[in-house]
Amino acid sequence: MAISLKTRFAGLELSNPVIISSSGLTNSAEKNRKLCEAGAGAIVLKSLFEEQILMEVDAMQDSVYYPEGTDYLRESLKHHKLGEYLQLIAESKEVCDVPIIASLNCYSSSEWAHFAAEIEKAGADAIEVNILALQSDVNYQYGEFEQRHIDILRNVKEHTSLPVIMKLGMKLTNPVALIAQLYANGAAAVVLFNRMYQPDIDVEKMEHKSGKVFSSPEELSRALRWVGIASSQVDKIDYAVSGGVHQPEDVVKAILSGAAAVEVCSSIYMNTNMYIDEYLRFTSAWMGRKGFEKISQFKGLLRVKDVKGVNTFERTQFLKYFNEYKNED
Repeated sequence: MAISLKTRFAGLELSNPVIISSSGLTNSAEKNRKLCEAGAGAIVLKSLFEEQILMEVDAMQDSVYYPEGTDYLRESLKHHKLGEYLQLIAESKEVCDVPIIASLNCYSSSEWAHFAAEIEKAGADAIEVNILALQSDVNYQYGEFEQRHIDILRNVKEHTSLPVIMKLGMKLTNPVALIAQLYANGAAAVVLFNRMYQPDIDVEKMEHKSGKVFSSPEELSRALRWVGIASSQVDKIDYAVSGGVHQPEDVVKAILSGAAAVEVCSSIYMNTNMYIDEYLRFTSAWMGRKGFEKISQFKGLLRVKDVKGVNTFERTQFLKYFNEYKNED
């Protein structure tokens, strides 16, 4: 039996469903070449960060005493960073034979969208828009953050014909409703979920410090749940699972829930590029055991069909778990 790991995500043909997510792993053409050689199905480049550029402008503008100077500094720095990013795209395309996905990490719907046209010219195959922002303003109006996703998507789509992938945060009241609106406004795919900086506190120094940098396997269940629910209702858009994809079998879990692909990062950092092959070998072997020749034959087999029954189902299993659990103490 001939087994194929090919999958289609955001209109792109991938040789397999393992995508390397935006990170330090993908910030140079040489690193991306090695990831391709190790078997990656696609690569999301290190993000072009709106917040980082604005912070650099703020740090430098103290030396500028007139508004025109600040404006010039902002525009100059933005275009310098964009130039570096376009070079990364072009160089990666030269050495990689898999889709190269550019990444915009933004939190406003301002002029960042026009970068999309330059990114397309540089040769990127798609654009992933990663919207990260904590909604902590006491005067926040419900729905503002969701609308920002739609506004940014619309702005980006106005400047490019490339497929646009929206990477969502997990702190949404109803991801399904937002995904439906994103699809209606032209999104080719969504990734569930992105991961924010994790804060912690050093109690001895009484200082703030960074929490865990890498994701944990426990994070996978959130994405599986929402991909399963969303893909059963909004089934014309593609899904990818991100966060907690640590074990080789997690690729199969994601596809069974309705995803076309997974994005991995932490597991590659911890296990090197060679771990990509572990994902691929397990998936291929599992398909062989189950009699599947193509990804499409089992994609979404376990996605939720009756959304109204989800809470009841989960509650029953939760209670069953604790009823069967015995405390040895």
